Amino acid sequence: MFDVFEKNESIVRSYCRKYPVVFDKAVNSELFSADGQRYIDFLAVAGSMNYGHNNPYIKKAILDYLSEDRAINLLDMYTVAKEEFLDTYNKMILEPRGMNYKVMCCGPTGTNAVEAAIKLARKNTKRTEVFAFSGGYHGMTLGALALTTDQVSREGGCVPLTNVTHIPFEGTPGVDALGYLRWLLSDDHSGVELPAAIILETVQAEGGINVASNEFLQGLRQICDEYGIVLIFDDIQIGNGRSGWFFSFERAGVQPDMVVISKSIGGFGLPMAILLIKPELDIFRPAEHNGTFRGNQLSFVGGTAAIKYYVENKLDEKVKRQAQIIENWIKTEIMPMDERLTYRGIGFMWGIDFIDINPKLAIECVHEAFDRHLIMEVAGRKDAVLKIMPPLTISDELLIEGLGIAKEAIIAAMAKNK
Repeated sequence: MFDVFEKNESIVRSYCRKYPVVFDKAVNSELFSADGQRYIDFLAVAGSMNYGHNNPYIKKAILDYLSEDRAINLLDMYTVAKEEFLDTYNKMILEPRGMNYKVMCCGPTGTNAVEAAIKLARKNTKRTEVFAFSGGYHGMTLGALALTTDQVSREGGCVPLTNVTHIPFEGTPGVDALGYLRWLLSDDHSGVELPAAIILETVQAEGGINVASNEFLQGLRQICDEYGIVLIFDDIQIGNGRSGWFFSFERAGVQPDMVVISKSIGGFGLPMAILLIKPELDIFRPAEHNGTFRGNQLSFVGGTAAIKYYVENKLDEKVKRQAQIIENWIKTEIMPMDERLTYRGIGFMWGIDFIDINPKLAIECVHEAFDRHLIMEVAGRKDAVLKIMPPLTISDELLIEGLGIAKEAIIAAMAKNK
Protein backbone atom coordinates (compact mmCIF):
# COMPACT_ATOMS: atom_id res chain seq x y z
CA MET A 1 0.00 0.00 0.00
CA PHE A 2 2.81 2.40 0.85
CA ASP A 3 5.32 1.33 -1.83
CA VAL A 4 5.10 4.54 -3.84
CA PHE A 5 5.75 6.68 -0.75
CA GLU A 6 8.65 4.54 0.45
CA LYS A 7 10.19 4.56 -3.02
CA ASN A 8 9.71 8.22 -3.95
CA GLU A 9 9.21 10.38 -0.87
CA SER A 10 11.95 11.70 1.41
CA ILE A 11 12.60 10.00 4.73
CA VAL A 12 11.91 13.35 6.47
CA ARG A 13 8.17 12.69 6.40
CA SER A 14 6.76 12.41 9.91
CA TYR A 15 3.00 12.51 10.54
CA CYS A 16 2.31 9.65 8.16
CA ARG A 17 4.46 7.41 10.34
CA LYS A 18 1.99 7.85 13.21
CA TYR A 19 -1.06 7.36 10.98
CA PRO A 20 -0.17 4.61 8.45
CA VAL A 21 -3.19 4.81 6.19
CA VAL A 22 -3.86 6.45 2.82
CA PHE A 23 -6.45 9.17 3.37
CA ASP A 24 -8.76 10.34 0.62
CA LYS A 25 -11.79 12.33 1.76
CA ALA A 26 -12.48 14.69 4.65
CA VAL A 27 -15.69 16.27 5.94
CA ASN A 28 -15.80 18.64 8.92
CA SER A 29 -14.19 16.62 11.75
CA GLU A 30 -14.02 13.27 9.99
CA LEU A 31 -11.39 11.78 7.70
CA PHE A 32 -11.91 8.85 5.36
CA SER A 33 -9.27 6.47 4.06
CA ALA A 34 -9.05 5.32 0.46
CA ASP A 35 -10.85 2.11 1.43
CA GLY A 36 -13.67 4.04 3.13
CA GLN A 37 -12.68 3.72 6.80
CA ARG A 38 -13.81 6.63 9.00
CA TYR A 39 -11.55 8.48 11.47
CA ILE A 40 -12.38 11.27 13.91
CA ASP A 41 -9.98 14.21 13.69
CA PHE A 42 -8.62 15.51 17.02
CA LEU A 43 -5.62 17.16 15.36
CA ALA A 44 -7.18 19.54 12.79
CA VAL A 45 -4.04 19.31 10.66
CA ALA A 46 -1.97 20.88 13.44
CA GLY A 47 -4.52 23.68 13.79
CA SER A 48 -4.71 24.62 10.11
CA MET A 49 -8.29 23.31 9.71
CA ASN A 50 -10.05 25.25 12.47
CA TYR A 51 -13.19 25.64 10.36
CA GLY A 52 -13.45 21.98 9.46
CA HIS A 53 -12.55 19.99 6.39
CA ASN A 54 -14.41 21.08 3.26
CA ASN A 55 -16.47 23.63 5.13
CA PRO A 56 -19.36 24.12 2.65
CA TYR A 57 -19.68 27.87 3.29
CA ILE A 58 -16.00 28.49 2.55
CA LYS A 59 -15.86 25.94 -0.27
CA LYS A 60 -18.72 27.65 -2.09
CA ALA A 61 -16.87 30.98 -2.04
CA ILE A 62 -13.75 29.35 -3.47
CA LEU A 63 -15.63 27.38 -6.14
CA ASP A 64 -17.56 30.48 -7.19
CA TYR A 65 -14.28 32.35 -7.55
CA LEU A 66 -12.68 29.52 -9.55
CA SER A 67 -15.62 29.30 -11.93
CA GLU A 68 -14.92 32.72 -13.49
CA ASP A 69 -11.24 32.72 -14.56
CA ARG A 70 -10.31 35.00 -11.67
CA ALA A 71 -6.66 35.73 -10.81
CA ILE A 72 -4.93 33.01 -8.79
CA ASN A 73 -1.44 34.39 -8.14
CA LEU A 74 -0.32 37.96 -8.79
CA LEU A 75 2.60 38.53 -6.41
CA ASP A 76 1.54 41.46 -4.18
CA MET A 77 -0.44 43.30 -6.85
CA TYR A 78 -3.77 44.89 -6.03
CA THR A 79 -6.66 42.46 -6.59
CA VAL A 80 -10.35 42.33 -5.82
CA ALA A 81 -9.83 39.23 -3.65
CA LYS A 82 -7.15 40.91 -1.53
CA GLU A 83 -9.22 44.08 -1.23
CA GLU A 84 -12.18 42.07 0.06
CA PHE A 85 -10.03 40.16 2.53
CA LEU A 86 -8.34 43.27 3.95
CA ASP A 87 -11.64 45.13 4.21
CA THR A 88 -13.43 42.20 5.87
CA TYR A 89 -10.56 41.50 8.26
CA ASN A 90 -10.45 45.13 9.32
CA LYS A 91 -14.20 45.65 9.71
CA MET A 92 -15.15 42.31 11.26
CA ILE A 93 -12.03 41.42 13.28
CA LEU A 94 -9.76 44.40 14.02
CA GLU A 95 -12.12 47.36 14.40
CA PRO A 96 -14.60 45.64 16.78
CA ARG A 97 -11.62 44.84 19.04
CA GLY A 98 -10.22 48.36 18.95
CA MET A 99 -7.10 47.18 17.12
CA ASN A 100 -5.08 49.30 14.72
CA TYR A 101 -2.67 47.15 12.70
CA LYS A 102 -1.26 47.20 9.20
CA VAL A 103 -1.47 43.80 7.47
CA MET A 104 1.70 42.49 5.86
CA CYS A 105 1.13 39.62 3.44
CA CYS A 106 4.09 37.26 3.84
CA GLY A 107 5.12 34.02 2.19
CA PRO A 108 2.57 31.27 2.66
CA THR A 109 3.95 29.64 5.84
CA GLY A 110 4.00 30.76 9.44
CA THR A 111 7.77 30.61 9.71
CA ASN A 112 8.05 33.22 6.93
CA ALA A 113 5.91 35.64 8.90
CA VAL A 114 8.02 34.99 12.01
CA GLU A 115 11.12 35.84 9.98
CA ALA A 116 9.46 39.08 8.87
CA ALA A 117 8.55 39.96 12.46
CA ILE A 118 12.02 39.54 13.92
CA LYS A 119 13.65 41.32 10.96
CA LEU A 120 11.26 44.24 11.34
CA ALA A 121 11.78 44.43 15.11
CA ARG A 122 15.54 44.56 14.62
CA LYS A 123 15.18 47.18 11.89
CA ASN A 124 13.04 49.39 14.14
CA THR A 125 15.19 49.16 17.26
CA LYS A 126 18.65 48.84 15.67
CA ARG A 127 19.26 45.95 18.09
CA THR A 128 20.14 42.38 17.19
CA GLU A 129 19.08 40.21 20.14
CA VAL A 130 15.66 38.63 20.61
CA PHE A 131 14.24 37.01 23.74
CA ALA A 132 12.22 33.83 23.24
CA PHE A 133 10.89 31.32 25.74
CA SER A 134 11.93 27.79 26.55
CA GLY A 135 9.21 25.51 25.23
CA GLY A 136 8.47 27.81 22.31
CA TYR A 137 8.05 26.71 18.71
CA HIS A 138 8.20 29.33 15.94
CA GLY A 139 9.20 27.52 12.76
CA MET A 140 11.94 25.73 10.86
CA THR A 141 13.68 28.44 8.80
CA LEU A 142 16.90 29.55 10.44
CA GLY A 143 15.75 32.79 12.05
CA ALA A 144 12.59 31.19 13.42
CA LEU A 145 14.51 28.04 14.33
CA ALA A 146 16.85 30.09 16.50
CA LEU A 147 13.74 31.05 18.52
CA THR A 148 12.54 27.44 18.76
CA THR A 149 13.87 25.30 21.61
CA ASP A 150 13.19 21.61 20.99
CA GLN A 151 16.44 19.75 20.43
CA VAL A 152 15.41 17.69 17.40
CA SER A 153 14.28 20.74 15.44
CA ARG A 154 17.40 22.73 16.31
CA GLU A 155 19.74 19.91 15.30
CA GLY A 156 18.23 20.02 11.82
CA GLY A 157 19.66 23.53 11.31
CA CYS A 158 23.26 22.26 11.22
CA VAL A 159 24.62 25.79 11.87
CA PRO A 160 24.92 27.94 15.00
CA LEU A 161 21.55 29.46 15.91
CA THR A 162 22.44 32.82 17.36
CA ASN A 163 21.22 36.26 18.52
CA VAL A 164 18.50 34.75 20.70
CA THR A 165 18.35 34.46 24.49
CA HIS A 166 15.93 31.84 25.79
CA ILE A 167 14.23 32.60 29.07
CA PRO A 168 11.90 30.58 31.31
CA PHE A 169 8.20 30.54 30.47
CA GLU A 170 5.58 31.05 33.13
CA GLY A 171 5.20 27.91 35.23
CA THR A 172 8.82 26.80 34.95
CA PRO A 173 9.49 25.01 38.28
CA GLY A 174 11.26 27.17 40.84
CA VAL A 175 11.37 30.28 38.65
CA ASP A 176 9.57 33.62 38.83
CA ALA A 177 9.58 34.12 35.07
CA LEU A 178 8.69 37.82 35.06
CA GLY A 179 11.06 38.51 37.93
CA TYR A 180 13.87 36.76 36.09
CA LEU A 181 13.14 38.77 32.94
CA ARG A 182 13.24 42.02 34.90
CA TRP A 183 16.58 41.03 36.42
CA LEU A 184 18.05 40.28 32.99
CA LEU A 185 17.03 43.70 31.75
CA SER A 186 17.84 45.77 34.83
CA ASP A 187 21.07 44.26 36.17
CA ASP A 188 24.13 45.72 34.45
CA HIS A 189 25.96 42.47 35.20
CA SER A 190 23.35 40.09 33.74
CA GLY A 191 25.55 39.79 30.66
CA VAL A 192 22.56 40.06 28.34
CA GLU A 193 21.99 42.89 25.87
CA LEU A 194 18.71 44.76 25.58
CA PRO A 195 16.70 42.86 22.98
CA ALA A 196 14.91 44.13 19.92
CA ALA A 197 11.89 41.96 20.68
CA ILE A 198 10.29 39.42 22.95
CA ILE A 199 8.32 36.76 21.09
CA LEU A 200 6.02 34.13 22.53
CA GLU A 201 3.04 31.90 21.99
CA THR A 202 0.41 32.77 24.59
CA VAL A 203 -0.23 29.02 24.68
CA GLN A 204 2.84 26.94 23.90
CA ALA A 205 1.43 24.24 21.66
CA GLU A 206 4.37 22.04 20.71
CA GLY A 207 5.93 22.90 24.07
CA GLY A 208 3.23 20.95 25.91
CA ILE A 209 0.09 23.14 26.03
CA ASN A 210 1.53 25.67 28.48
CA VAL A 211 -1.01 28.46 28.98
CA ALA A 212 0.27 31.91 29.92
CA SER A 213 -1.91 33.63 32.50
CA ASN A 214 -3.52 37.00 31.86
CA GLU A 215 -1.24 38.49 34.51
CA PHE A 216 1.85 37.14 32.77
CA LEU A 217 0.83 38.63 29.43
CA GLN A 218 0.00 41.95 31.08
CA GLY A 219 3.38 41.91 32.84
CA LEU A 220 5.19 41.33 29.56
CA ARG A 221 3.36 44.25 27.96
CA GLN A 222 4.38 46.51 30.84
CA ILE A 223 8.03 45.43 30.71
CA CYS A 224 8.24 45.89 26.95
CA ASP A 225 6.76 49.38 27.28
CA GLU A 226 9.26 50.27 30.01
CA TYR A 227 12.30 49.14 28.03
CA GLY A 228 11.23 49.96 24.47
CA ILE A 229 11.08 46.31 23.39
CA VAL A 230 8.85 45.13 20.55
CA LEU A 231 6.33 42.58 21.85
CA ILE A 232 5.45 39.87 19.30
CA PHE A 233 2.73 37.28 19.83
CA ASP A 234 2.90 34.15 17.70
CA ASP A 235 -0.78 33.30 17.20
CA ILE A 236 -0.19 30.76 14.46
CA GLN A 237 -1.56 27.64 16.18
CA ILE A 238 -3.63 29.00 19.08
CA GLY A 239 -5.08 31.87 17.03
CA ASN A 240 -7.94 32.07 14.54
CA GLY A 241 -10.47 31.25 17.24
CA ARG A 242 -8.90 28.18 18.84
CA SER A 243 -8.51 29.74 22.29
CA GLY A 244 -12.17 30.76 22.47
CA TRP A 245 -11.28 34.25 21.28
CA PHE A 246 -10.25 35.11 17.73
CA PHE A 247 -6.90 36.30 19.06
CA SER A 248 -5.56 34.29 21.97
CA PHE A 249 -4.41 37.41 23.84
CA GLU A 250 -7.80 39.14 23.92
CA ARG A 251 -8.56 37.50 27.26
CA ALA A 252 -5.71 39.48 28.86
CA GLY A 253 -6.77 42.85 27.55
CA VAL A 254 -3.36 43.52 25.99
CA GLN A 255 -2.25 44.23 22.44
CA PRO A 256 1.20 43.29 21.17
CA ASP A 257 3.19 45.38 18.72
CA MET A 258 3.10 42.59 16.14
CA VAL A 259 1.01 39.45 15.70
CA VAL A 260 2.06 36.49 13.58
CA ILE A 261 -0.89 34.70 11.93
CA SER A 262 -0.96 31.62 9.70
CA LYS A 263 -2.43 28.10 9.61
CA SER A 264 -6.23 28.62 9.62
CA ILE A 265 -6.21 32.22 8.39
CA GLY A 266 -6.76 30.92 4.82
CA GLY A 267 -9.95 29.25 6.02
CA PHE A 268 -9.82 26.15 3.85
CA GLY A 269 -6.40 24.70 4.53
CA LEU A 270 -4.93 26.94 1.84
CA PRO A 271 -1.44 28.30 2.63
CA MET A 272 -1.36 31.85 3.94
CA ALA A 273 0.56 33.87 6.51
CA ILE A 274 0.24 37.49 7.57
CA LEU A 275 1.96 39.78 10.03
CA LEU A 276 -0.03 42.41 11.89
CA ILE A 277 2.09 45.49 12.58
CA LYS A 278 1.49 48.62 14.62
CA PRO A 279 1.52 51.41 12.01
CA GLU A 280 4.54 53.20 13.51
CA LEU A 281 6.65 50.03 13.11
CA ASP A 282 5.72 49.53 9.44
CA ILE A 283 9.10 50.69 8.03
CA PHE A 284 10.20 47.96 5.61
CA ARG A 285 11.18 49.44 2.26
CA PRO A 286 9.25 48.06 -0.75
CA ALA A 287 10.34 44.45 -1.41
CA GLU A 288 12.63 44.36 1.64
CA HIS A 289 10.81 41.20 2.72
CA ASN A 290 9.71 39.60 -0.51
CA GLY A 291 8.22 36.39 -1.90
CA THR A 292 6.43 35.09 -4.97
CA PHE A 293 3.44 33.65 -3.12
CA ARG A 294 2.36 36.66 -1.08
CA GLY A 295 -0.69 36.87 -3.32
CA ASN A 296 -2.49 33.52 -3.15
CA GLN A 297 -5.91 34.75 -4.19
CA LEU A 298 -7.69 31.53 -3.18
CA SER A 299 -6.38 32.04 0.35
CA PHE A 300 -7.74 35.57 0.37
CA VAL A 301 -11.12 34.26 -0.79
CA GLY A 302 -11.09 31.42 1.74
CA GLY A 303 -9.91 33.76 4.48
CA THR A 304 -12.70 36.25 3.80
CA ALA A 305 -15.32 33.51 3.90
CA ALA A 306 -13.81 32.06 7.08
CA ILE A 307 -14.02 35.39 8.88
CA LYS A 308 -17.67 35.75 7.94
CA TYR A 309 -18.37 32.15 8.97
CA TYR A 310 -16.62 32.66 12.32
CA VAL A 311 -18.59 35.80 13.14
CA GLU A 312 -21.98 34.71 11.78
CA ASN A 313 -21.84 31.35 13.57
CA LYS A 314 -20.48 32.81 16.84
CA LEU A 315 -17.69 30.25 16.99
CA ASP A 316 -16.18 32.03 19.98
CA GLU A 317 -19.22 31.16 22.08
CA LYS A 318 -19.34 27.60 20.71
CA VAL A 319 -15.68 26.95 21.51
CA LYS A 320 -15.99 28.28 25.07
CA ARG A 321 -19.03 26.07 25.67
CA GLN A 322 -17.49 22.92 24.23
CA ALA A 323 -14.21 23.60 26.01
CA GLN A 324 -16.13 22.94 29.23
CA ILE A 325 -17.15 19.53 27.84
CA ILE A 326 -13.49 18.69 27.20
CA GLU A 327 -12.22 19.94 30.54
CA ASN A 328 -15.00 18.22 32.51
CA TRP A 329 -14.22 14.98 30.68
CA ILE A 330 -10.53 15.26 31.57
CA LYS A 331 -11.32 16.01 35.21
CA THR A 332 -13.91 13.29 35.73
CA GLU A 333 -12.87 10.53 33.32
CA ILE A 334 -9.07 10.79 33.01
CA MET A 335 -7.54 12.41 36.09
CA PRO A 336 -8.91 9.75 38.49
CA MET A 337 -6.95 7.08 36.60
CA ASP A 338 -3.66 8.10 38.24
CA GLU A 339 -2.83 10.87 40.72
CA ARG A 340 0.40 11.59 38.79
CA LEU A 341 -1.50 12.74 35.71
CA THR A 342 -1.79 16.48 35.06
CA TYR A 343 -3.54 18.49 32.38
CA ARG A 344 -3.50 21.98 30.87
CA GLY A 345 -5.44 23.83 28.23
CA ILE A 346 -7.82 26.47 27.00
CA GLY A 347 -10.51 26.61 24.33
CA PHE A 348 -9.92 23.80 21.85
CA MET A 349 -6.33 23.01 22.82
CA TRP A 350 -5.76 20.64 25.74
CA GLY A 351 -2.96 18.39 26.88
CA ILE A 352 -2.81 15.41 29.24
CA ASP A 353 0.69 15.08 30.68
CA PHE A 354 2.13 11.61 31.39
CA ILE A 355 5.67 12.73 32.21
CA ASP A 356 5.47 11.78 35.91
CA ILE A 357 4.25 8.27 35.04
CA ASN A 358 6.04 7.32 31.83
CA PRO A 359 6.66 9.81 29.00
CA LYS A 360 6.26 7.07 26.39
CA LEU A 361 2.63 6.60 27.38
CA ALA A 362 1.53 9.62 25.35
CA ILE A 363 2.70 8.22 22.00
CA GLU A 364 1.29 4.85 23.00
CA CYS A 365 -2.06 6.59 23.48
CA VAL A 366 -1.75 8.02 19.96
CA HIS A 367 -1.20 4.52 18.55
CA GLU A 368 -4.07 3.06 20.55
CA ALA A 369 -6.33 5.92 19.45
CA PHE A 370 -5.38 5.45 15.82
CA ASP A 371 -6.21 1.74 16.06
CA ARG A 372 -9.65 2.89 17.19
CA HIS A 373 -9.90 5.42 14.34
CA LEU A 374 -9.13 8.60 16.27
CA ILE A 375 -6.34 10.97 15.17
CA MET A 376 -4.37 12.55 18.04
CA GLU A 377 -0.86 13.92 18.53
CA VAL A 378 1.82 14.38 21.22
CA ALA A 379 3.69 17.48 22.36
CA GLY A 380 5.92 18.79 25.14
CA ARG A 381 9.05 17.64 26.89
CA LYS A 382 9.89 14.06 25.90
CA ASP A 383 6.68 14.06 23.83
CA ALA A 384 4.89 13.21 27.07
CA VAL A 385 1.75 15.29 26.50
CA LEU A 386 -1.28 13.87 24.68
CA LYS A 387 -2.76 16.71 22.63
CA ILE A 388 -6.47 17.30 21.99
CA MET A 389 -7.37 19.92 19.37
CA PRO A 390 -10.35 19.13 17.10
CA PRO A 391 -11.73 21.51 14.48
CA LEU A 392 -13.81 24.31 15.98
CA THR A 393 -16.81 23.14 13.97
CA ILE A 394 -17.07 19.67 15.54
CA SER A 395 -20.53 18.69 16.77
CA ASP A 396 -21.23 17.81 20.40
CA GLU A 397 -22.02 14.25 19.38
CA LEU A 398 -18.77 13.73 17.50
CA LEU A 399 -16.74 15.45 20.20
CA ILE A 400 -18.18 13.16 22.87
CA GLU A 401 -17.67 10.10 20.66
CA GLY A 402 -14.02 11.08 20.13
CA LEU A 403 -13.47 11.68 23.84
CA GLY A 404 -14.87 8.24 24.56
CA ILE A 405 -12.42 6.67 22.13
CA ALA A 406 -9.59 8.70 23.67
CA LYS A 407 -10.48 7.31 27.11
CA GLU A 408 -10.38 3.75 25.74
CA ALA A 409 -6.97 4.47 24.21
CA ILE A 410 -5.61 5.89 27.47
CA ILE A 411 -6.89 2.91 29.47
CA ALA A 412 -5.29 0.51 27.00
CA ALA A 413 -1.96 2.36 27.00
CA MET A 414 -1.80 2.59 30.79
CA ALA A 415 -2.66 -1.10 31.13
CA LYS A 416 0.43 -1.93 29.09
CA ASN A 417 2.53 0.14 31.50
CA LYS A 418 1.56 -1.85 34.59
